[in-house]
Amino acid sequence: MTAALQNYRKRMRRVLEHIDRHLDDDLNLESLSGVAAFSKFHFHRQFTATFGLSVHCYVQLARLKRASHQLAYTDAQSVTDIAMEASYEAPDAFARAFRQRLGQSPSSFRNSPDWEPWLAALRPLHFARSKLMQRTFTTDDVTIRDVPATRVAIMEHRGDPATLPATIQRFIAWRKAAGLHPSTNPTFNIWRSERRPARPADYSVDLCVGTDRSLPGCGEGIKAGKIPGGRCAVLRVVGYTDNLEPAALYLYRDWLPASGEEARDFPIYCQRLSFFPEVPEHETVAELFLPLK
Repeated sequence: MTAALQNYRKRMRRVLEHIDRHLDDDLNLESLSGVAAFSKFHFHRQFTATFGLSVHCYVQLARLKRASHQLAYTDAQSVTDIAMEASYEAPDAFARAFRQRLGQSPSSFRNSPDWEPWLAALRPLHFARSKLMQRTFTTDDVTIRDVPATRVAIMEHRGDPATLPATIQRFIAWRKAAGLHPSTNPTFNIWRSERRPARPADYSVDLCVGTDRSLPGCGEGIKAGKIPGGRCAVLRVVGYTDNLEPAALYLYRDWLPASGEEARDFPIYCQRLSFFPEVPEHETVAELFLPLK
């Protein structure tokens, strides 16, 4: 890649990070073209050519994604408050845009989200981000740590990954009721299958929260478990941690064969250290752990 192209992509990436950081502000073409240091007369065409959707569409989808997370995973804010944060002047305008894009009213989505239309509606946003937000990892990004064993409460997800958001929603509701806040009890995901197995029914991941307490939860499908201690290769990922597959592939395909190490008999897993929408997406942090012998 030429230096000029690298610089161009860096400027476009700066725009996406600015949008994430300022979703509550007036994100007009003039201000965003200034962030990228591009001519305001050409910026909208440059943005659409790069990302496959207009600036207006990108900003709207980013706001609706945050709003949908707030509706589904938190109950501290009213629909009106969420509408105001999404820069809609009135709740009815927010409701129309939400229904048009995501197929449900905000209230209906809060009560019973339909995740398949949600995934389809946000696919252009995820595709746009994937164009510039993929990191290239090197051996300097990987450290080897001795990790202590961690007792965890586990909610298993087995089956189509399209239904994973519903499992996450139940997991969050359960841990809230149990008083296991992420600031005091760490959050882990243990991957027991590929991200996209040949059959969606074979997808398998454990949602875990670290705790030594004996907790009720059988009715919610909660069981006790343990992440074993030992040596691990650790790769820290900052920003857009929805898809950690590229980082996992780097550990398996590139780092492990060249390291001379051997993988231990336990799945790769991650610890999620910060969460969207509590922080902007480009500031989310996760660490991947590849257990070693």
